[in-house]
Amino acid sequence: MLPILYSFRRCPYAIRARLALCQAGVAVALREVVLADKPAAMLAASPAGTVPVLQLPSGEVIAQSLDIMRWALALQDPDGWLARGDTPEQRALTHACDGAFKHALDRYKYAERHPERSAHAWREDAVACLIQPLESQLSETTHLGGEQPGLADAAIFPFVRQFAAVDAAWWVASPWVATRRWHDRWVASALMAACMHKHAPWRPGAAVTLFPPGAQATP
Repeated sequence: MLPILYSFRRCPYAIRARLALCQAGVAVALREVVLADKPAAMLAASPAGTVPVLQLPSGEVIAQSLDIMRWALALQDPDGWLARGDTPEQRALTHACDGAFKHALDRYKYAERHPERSAHAWREDAVACLIQPLESQLSETTHLGGEQPGLADAAIFPFVRQFAAVDAAWWVASPWVATRRWHDRWVASALMAACMHKHAPWRPGAAVTLFPPGAQATP
């Protein structure tokens, strides 16, 4: 039996989990979900109803994206993502990403739902809590852990990708040169391409979709 991954293609939390699974080469049965019509099997495994959710053959459920990343890389970590990208400093950046930055990002992206402040103000908050610290680090090294990527890069990138897409013209003209270069490198990577394949929504009785692409189920 394979672990089952409930995922939603565009969700940044699910993207970071898929990036780690691709990097590790750990095979799972992918179940793409429609967030407006979540499958009962997923809700039975994780009543919170958020993605990603990884259900192991033992019945154990891992419902936090960072925990899924660490689970996969603990099994296989060919390029040392954990050793290079899970230091206390990088954990602090990831915490900022998932906390203050995500809070500001959601309000920047959907500013009409949060009229108490302007989109510009929310964007400035997002820049201050994450983009500026990233720029400081990435002006010195190609990735957050040095010249090669690590867990923190993969954990943070999907959220910066979402931030960049809110106002693409502003992002391209922004002064965050090193961060944009880092972002663009990830966007164009083979790893990102592999984890962003489109899949039909899963339904009970559907054939198993192996993930990553080309993965082989272990007998």
